[in-house]
Amino acid sequence: MDSSAHKFYPVHGFDSREYLETYFSNKPDMVFGDDTITFPMECLHRAFSEGHIKGDLLIDISTGSFIHHLYTASGYFKQILVLKCSERCIMEVNKWINTHTGAFDWSHIMPYITCTEGNSDQCQDKDMTLKTAITNIMKCDIDNENLIDPEVLPPADCVICTWMLDTISKDQDDYIRSFRKIVKLLKPEGYLILIGVLNTTYIMVGQDKVHVCKYDENFARKVLTVEGFIIDHCTVQKRTAESDLIDYEAVIFIKAHRE
Repeated sequence: MDSSAHKFYPVHGFDSREYLETYFSNKPDMVFGDDTITFPMECLHRAFSEGHIKGDLLIDISTGSFIHHLYTASGYFKQILVLKCSERCIMEVNKWINTHTGAFDWSHIMPYITCTEGNSDQCQDKDMTLKTAITNIMKCDIDNENLIDPEVLPPADCVICTWMLDTISKDQDDYIRSFRKIVKLLKPEGYLILIGVLNTTYIMVGQDKVHVCKYDENFARKVLTVEGFIIDHCTVQKRTAESDLIDYEAVIFIKAHRE
């Protein structure tokens, strides 16, 4: 990583609202919707609707302060615990949960829920279900073996990691170290869902050029298998957006469980 050219998310952070507006909003010039909204939500709906992933606790550890990927998951777990690297992201999610003035508006996600789940009458209920399911939002520190030291969490039935490993890892060796810390949050028989971007080196958030760890599908698969996971499903979607804001080639979705 060339630290002189790129900011590093765990150290410098970024503007969480700018990140949402650029990559997850319903603005006319937001060109990433197929890759950041539609593809992950379709994959997650398929993964959860199969019926194998459910239980008491889901832990989400994802970059920034987006929550749309958790709408489907909220119907399968009693509790969702959200881990964030920055206080700014925690504040952004809390504003949405508590319906505070200025909270990010996720209403444009509802058509995607209707499309995947097929019931427009339940959209408002889904919003409340997710807000109720998120029982805590906690600060995590990727430098610690226990990410929320000194707290100790109960092991999760499922961990979702969306773009977090990409932005907290300086290189591929660092990716593996961080991966090992994150999967410690799982029960022995737990499920892991990874969503990432392939062959990426940076992402622009406002004026900040933020480092992204570069890796390909083969690397992601190898990390999982070497660390004792069986890959149940892996889908790669080539990028659909034309933009210089991020140089990814594709989005990857992996569902896996421990061997």
